[in-house]
Amino acid sequence: MLNVIRGSVASYAFVAGAAAGLSALATWQGAMLVTPSAAQPATAGVQQIVSQPLPDVPGREVRMSVIERAPGVASPPHRHPGHHTFGYVIEGTYEFAIDRREPRLLKAGDTFYEPPGAIHSTSRNPSADQRLKLVVFMVAEQKNPSTVPE
Repeated sequence: MLNVIRGSVASYAFVAGAAAGLSALATWQGAMLVTPSAAQPATAGVQQIVSQPLPDVPGREVRMSVIERAPGVASPPHRHPGHHTFGYVIEGTYEFAIDRREPRLLKAGDTFYEPPGAIHSTSRNPSADQRLKLVVFMVAEQKNPSTVPE
């Protein structure tokens, strides 16, 4: 009976070790697919979730970030140099304007676009009590940071 238990434990240990090894290999290979970016480090409340060069569009990459802002928080005017920037409001409300135009109030489910060279003149969570959460998708020039102050 003791030999049967030892054999079962050894089998389980072997299977667990093989599974751990395969998992580590898959994780390592998956990490090779997404490469580091030349983008500037993320600021507080910004989590870069992917940066992927576009081999068929030399010098360009896709960058995706999740941005969270506390109630009343705004960013100063800035640009996304050479980047096509798209956004999607996940939760909360977002006051948004480019090139000093009249701000628009976006809600969850709304989208926005900033063309290359535009000044992101208003970027604010206007709520007094709700957080804002956005997903931002950029088709970016690899050599340029994601954001530069205006």
